Amino acid sequence: MTSPEDRALIERSLEIAAEHGGDLTAAVYARLFRERPELEAMFVMDTDGAVRGEMLSRVFAAILDFIGDRAYAQNWISAEATTHEGYLVPREDFVRFFQTVSEAVRDACGEQWTPEMGRAWISLLSGIRAYVV
Repeated sequence: MTSPEDRALIERSLEIAAEHGGDLTAAVYARLFRERPELEAMFVMDTDGAVRGEMLSRVFAAILDFIGDRAYAQNWISAEATTHEGYLVPREDFVRFFQTVSEAVRDACGEQWTPEMGRAWISLLSGIRAYVV
């Protein structure tokens, strides 16, 4: 389970990122496609970015549930990792996407990002990995 301190740090980082960066969809996917350009072809039909936006919205909702009550996030993450394998997305790439999200949040926070936030995100990503790999 996520500690109350880590939960507060992650939530605060998301708030700051939203205040400074607004919708992070473009930033997250630009970073993803720079690292893994072959994945961009999977979104060829997503001409207006709606699918990417919806996917990222679900990821943020899962993160908030994962650091909170865990009503569904661990099952959703595990199921989506399996679903994405069907799209030929390896589980490691699925986990890496959450890392990409954390990096986009960090960048949007700018100077307000703290080492404590970084540690909280590392703990979160480790917890997520346990349900994927």
